[in-house]
Amino acid sequence: MASAVGLGMFGAWALREDEKPAPSDARTPIPVSVGPTSTAPPPKLVEVRTVRSRARNRDVEVVAFRPDGVAPGVLPVCLALHGRGARARVFAELGVGDQLSAAAAFAVVAVDGGDATYWQRTSPADDPPAMLADELPGWLGELGLNPRPFAVLGVSMGGYGALNYVRDHRHDVRAAAVLSPALFTSWTDARARNVFTSRAQWEQTEPLRHIDALADVKLGVWCGTADPLLPSANRLIDTARPAVARTGPGGHDADFWVTTMPEALSFIGSHI
Repeated sequence: MASAVGLGMFGAWALREDEKPAPSDARTPIPVSVGPTSTAPPPKLVEVRTVRSRARNRDVEVVAFRPDGVAPGVLPVCLALHGRGARARVFAELGVGDQLSAAAAFAVVAVDGGDATYWQRTSPADDPPAMLADELPGWLGELGLNPRPFAVLGVSMGGYGALNYVRDHRHDVRAAAVLSPALFTSWTDARARNVFTSRAQWEQTEPLRHIDALADVKLGVWCGTADPLLPSANRLIDTARPAVARTGPGGHDADFWVTTMPEALSFIGSHI
């Protein structure tokens, strides 16, 4: 999608017959002010960087999506947290880059959080929350973006992480959108995921057990009616009373997330 710059056109003056110049007269064109030409390169709409995470003790990818038609500058950021078995690049497949608009200019930045961490510390050598708190701001600054995300978007396992990110960064985050959030109403369900190091860790991090921490954020929740995690999504809706709550046809899959992503990003954009 290219930007178009309209150029004004001068109309002709109406002259009396005896005032019209002879065909051989040379006339100096009226100068048109075009202003200085920017030499700054246009920002990349999708940028992927590999960085070393000390908190996760490995290389991770940071994927930044910017809206088209926006001049280079420090954009506000929505942090995107992927689901189980996925990586940061999945948000390109979910259509994030196609949904960003200059009308509500913000960037979406995703980072690798691990295959099945639920965005929690799973061992002394792998601490996704520390990566988000201590390392992400520097990476955002290197990308020329605001180092403190104003919003967070989470899909499935990323929904668990997103709601915990709100708790940890409540002074910065104004909006959160979760699609098919992987939440658990009991320790039996949570333990079956083989992720949490103990019941105490789950109780400390389960968003449904800390609803009060979401009170100051504008929350949007989307979940398919054929999703096996619908009961926990409904529990979130009933207790957190989100600004937007949508349940409709769909399962726990990419088809549902692609369908609901435009509304989720529009919701986030309305809270810049």
